[in-house]
Amino acid sequence: MYRFKLELVTAIATWALAAACHQLPRASDGSEGSCHQGDADFKALGAKLSSNAQVYCPGSSGFKDATTRWSVLEEPQVNIVFVPGTENDVAEIVQYANKKDLPFLTYNGVHGALTSLGKMDHGIAIYMGQLSSVQVAADGQTATFGGGTMSKLVTDELWAAGKQTVTGTCECVSLLGPALGGGHGWLQGHHGLVSDQFVSMNIVLADGTLTTIDETSDLWWAVKGAGHNFGIVTSLTSKIYDIEHSDWAIETIIFSGDKVEEVYQATNDYLLKNGTQPAGVINWSYWMNNAEADPSNPVIVFYIIQEGVTAVDTAYTAPFHNIGPISVTAESGTYKDLAAWTSIATSSPPCQKMGMANPRFPIYLETYDVAAQKQAWDVYANAIRGSSAFNNSIFMFEGYSVGGVHSIDASTSAFAFRSENLLAAPLINYFPDGAELDQKAASLGQELRNILFKASGRDHIRAYVNYAYGDETPQQLYGSEDWRQQRLQELKKTYDPSGKFSFYAPVA
Repeated sequence: MYRFKLELVTAIATWALAAACHQLPRASDGSEGSCHQGDADFKALGAKLSSNAQVYCPGSSGFKDATTRWSVLEEPQVNIVFVPGTENDVAEIVQYANKKDLPFLTYNGVHGALTSLGKMDHGIAIYMGQLSSVQVAADGQTATFGGGTMSKLVTDELWAAGKQTVTGTCECVSLLGPALGGGHGWLQGHHGLVSDQFVSMNIVLADGTLTTIDETSDLWWAVKGAGHNFGIVTSLTSKIYDIEHSDWAIETIIFSGDKVEEVYQATNDYLLKNGTQPAGVINWSYWMNNAEADPSNPVIVFYIIQEGVTAVDTAYTAPFHNIGPISVTAESGTYKDLAAWTSIATSSPPCQKMGMANPRFPIYLETYDVAAQKQAWDVYANAIRGSSAFNNSIFMFEGYSVGGVHSIDASTSAFAFRSENLLAAPLINYFPDGAELDQKAASLGQELRNILFKASGRDHIRAYVNYAYGDETPQQLYGSEDWRQQRLQELKKTYDPSGKFSFYAPVA
């Protein structure tokens, strides 16, 4: 029996491919195809997939749940969703897609918002939700995670075992999505990026081969920073660590916009300190509208986070108290509270899919240029206050500890920007209303980023691939050095000569 599970609009039914007729993706020439008794390839695929594999067709709630994205700007278009039940299922689905000459795209936390994804106008979605697992090794030094595992599950399962590792900060993104682009996290000051924890992985390559790679593979360098271009990771083994500090504390300090220069000068002087911020101290800030703090103007929401304490040290907080904030809120808890404190927990607005466009325009910085912060604030505040279509937009400034990132030789991975100390990104949030509004949003985001770029003195924008807008060059995403670009191109030619993995921040 050729088994899938097909969820229809009105019911869930198990069906035999030999007797079913369902809509398949259109062929590469744009014509519509169908799945029925005469489609030998689809029938053969059903025989190869595990009994847990599922397929969702358009119109079903399963299809909608799997494909609804956090950002609806330039969404990829797919005609069918396969949900693999095993790692080998992924390989079989890719082989089938190749045989039918159909594009395919991996779906996980669906927070990728790059406009380059919109270049996929038909094809197959491979939804990884069933490949979710956390298995701690007997020696407690590593853990193996399924390719569809969410960051929150990793944190929760490891914490219960007295362990932790570097993950992305937002609870509703997958472990692998951020990791393949380097991956920033709360613990990076100690251990480096998410990708720096990689020990080995099972990966399905462009030809549908399921293989295991580690540091002995020439592909290892590429998957640590440009991994979205080279395969589908079905499982990952990473380093894990004993929990060193159970206590964490935060102060949320809200300022009016007229304090912008003082706030970021204090950040440079008392927190960043030219990249020497202590491993256990993190500073973040959001520019945003907050009617409770100021009903008429956006405000600066500034976080100072510290591990191993129940109250943030006054050596870090006092300089900001002296500036004269609107409010100060102190909280204490554990590592597991960080996402809720910073409004990126599963229940927070950024984890909801509300039909909005969410383009971001990231840039790495070494320090805050105070004059540029003021200039950017004026542009931002004027653009988002009041009844503006962009009044839910925020400007994110992420000041992680960087010692663990700096300590690793930049030549050892495709992630190129290890010398930087800050990650900034305007996020222009709005309900789509035509091409003109989309262009206004893009222009605003680009203008804000360019203000910071011009003040940086750099020759090239250095952009975090996981926050990218989608029109950045490979040099901006993966480093401008000739040797980096050449190495990426050579590996792409070897492992994906037909460009199967080219919708998410392509290397060429």
